[in-house]
Parts: sequence; structure tokens; C-alpha cells
Amino acid sequence: MDAPLSTPLSSLNHRHNKKPDGRLNGVTKMDGAAENQKKKNNKKGSNGGFFENASFMKWGVEDVFGVARHHPIPCVFAASLLFFMAVEYTLRMIPPSSEPFDLGFVATRPLHRVLESSPNLNTLLAGLNTVFVGMQTGYILWTWLVEGRPRATISALFMFTFRGILGYSTQLPLPEGFLGSGVDFPVGNVSFFLFYSGHVAASVIASLDMRRMQRWELARTFDALNVLQFVRLLATRGHYTIDLAVGVGAGILFDSLAGKYEESSKKATIITLTNEALFTKKPIESPIWDALNASLKGAEKGVGR
Repeated sequence: MDAPLSTPLSSLNHRHNKKPDGRLNGVTKMDGAAENQKKKNNKKGSNGGFFENASFMKWGVEDVFGVARHHPIPCVFAASLLFFMAVEYTLRMIPPSSEPFDLGFVATRPLHRVLESSPNLNTLLAGLNTVFVGMQTGYILWTWLVEGRPRATISALFMFTFRGILGYSTQLPLPEGFLGSGVDFPVGNVSFFLFYSGHVAASVIASLDMRRMQRWELARTFDALNVLQFVRLLATRGHYTIDLAVGVGAGILFDSLAGKYEESSKKATIITLTNEALFTKKPIESPIWDALNASLKGAEKGVGR
């Protein structure tokens, strides 16, 4: 009968794991020393400087000079930033007792004199501008009520809501030399908010929708009429330049927000319809649901083939 092995378990494991080259579990003493040195180097590098791994530390001369060649527009904006900083910090501010300075009023001073001396011409242009406002309103409502596309209408609702909030929050004084008309919109010489221009913003909203639908000629026509409206409102002192410029930005902004609202609403509708299909027994009737079913059936036929 053989005697039991007298080798301890730890010694057996030691002999089993030991490799011919002296490694234990694939790691040598030299590997451990290299790892320690690597940790020291990393620690030293982290203490070497806060910006050691910053992006600009990797830039070369070609990268710096290539910015102006490949990105000229941001470079122009950077130069404009420096220029207007110099203008802003050295400009004499308008005292409280004086009228606001408006560069648009300066540029349209000759036309203002013509309209001031010709009330009939001023009334004619005001009436034509009101017709243009009606065209904007009619188109925006048409896209919703007739074509079933509510984005432009939602955008206009967003825009006029925020215009009311901002217009009431900061009520600017009526510009000196304002040339009102009973046929100008809003009709009847009623009061109105100056900031920002709803005329301009609504025209931008309509024009953007026309471009989405590839109605290029109609969009260009609206843009041209909007420019004329822009000039007229400055000449009659119906808006400050900042009101009109922000009106353009507001039209673009709220059109974008209306698009995001539509996307989120569609996602929510799909989730609701899916839940109804899973947890209720009644049939669901919806154009979106029908479209989903049609796409699923088409996918099933493709898999079957």
C-alpha cells in the first residue's frame, strides 16, 4: 500500500504554477518593477502641469494658421468681437433725457421726411402692409386648416405668446416722429408692443414653411415683401431696429421649437397607441396606427420572402 504524499498543498500549487522561465502566474519581478515605474511616471506627469493633456498643447504651427483658411467665418466673428468690445467700452452712453439712438432711423431719415410730408402716401403704404399681414395670417392658417400641417400655426402661437410677455415686461417709449395710420395693423391707431416685431416674425415663419414645402417663388416673394416692410417700419418709426432684427430671430427660433414640439408629440402618440393596442381589446382607429400597421405588414412580407 502506497504512502500518502507528504508534499503540502501550498508547495504543490507553487510547483504547478511555476513556469520554466521563472514566472509565477505569467508575471515576473521585472514586470512588477516596470509597472511601478509606469505609475511613478504617471504621477509625475499629473503633477507636471494642469494643461499637459489640453487640446491646444497638441496644436502645431500649421493648425494655428490653418484655422483662418478652413474656418474664415468664425475668424471674422472673433475679429468682430474684439472690434465691438472696443466700441462698447469707449462709447458715450445715451443720457436718460435723450432719445434712443437708432442707426435704422438715421438710414431712413430721407424716406421719413417724404412720408411725413405726404400723409396719403403714408396711408397707402400702411394699407398695403396690412394686406401683407393678412397674407401671412392666411397662409399660416391655411397650412393647418386645409393642408393639415400645424407647425407654422404652433410656431406663430409660440412667437406671439413670448412677444406679449417680453413686450409687457419692457415697454419701450414710442419713437419720436412716429407716423401712425388708421389703416395700419393693428387697425385703428391702437396701442401695441414695440419689442419685438410680430409683422417680421410671422413673415419669417411663413417663409420658412414655404421653403420646407419647396414653394421657392412664394418664399422669395414673402422675403422681398418682408424687406420692404422692414424699411417702411423704420421710416415711419413704427419699430426700433432692434425690434425688427429680433423679429427675424424669433421667427427662426420658434419655427425650430415648433418642429421639436411636433416630433415629441408624435413620439408620445405612438407610445399611447401602442399601450392601447397591448392593454385594451377595442380596435384602434388612427392614421398613425394605420401607417405603423402597414409598415409592419410590409416588413413581414419581406421576411417571408
